[in-house]
Amino acid sequence: QVQLVESGGGLVQAGGSLRLSCAVSGRTFSVYGMGWFRQAPGKEREFVVAISWNSGGTYYADSVKGRFTISRDNARNTVYLQMNTLKPEDTAVYYCAAGHTIAVSTAPASVNSYDDWGQGTQVTVSS
Repeated sequence: QVQLVESGGGLVQAGGSLRLSCAVSGRTFSVYGMGWFRQAPGKEREFVVAISWNSGGTYYADSVKGRFTISRDNARNTVYLQMNTLKPEDTAVYYCAAGHTIAVSTAPASVNSYDDWGQGTQVTVSS
């Protein structure tokens, strides 16, 4: 089990950028991969992007390809989500998640592939 703390959310105008961070603590050696999900009011939690902790392989939702970039700093046990060209439809609470099995690679978009979740950080994009 690991603990996850997100930061970096806020209010930004459409077309702007934000960078989210997810600090990982605890049994970090057991993490296979990390993911970012988001949830808008009245909607289900939606996959955004995932990264394999060791290989660095990435998986993106079509809605964010070319605009969002995930990266990780293994030394700092931190995962980042750089979000550019933000749109009002990107408005949501963004959650960081950690998976401890290969499911993060085989089914990165499934919430069931992740074992630990952060508390979320609000991102609001104004038009």
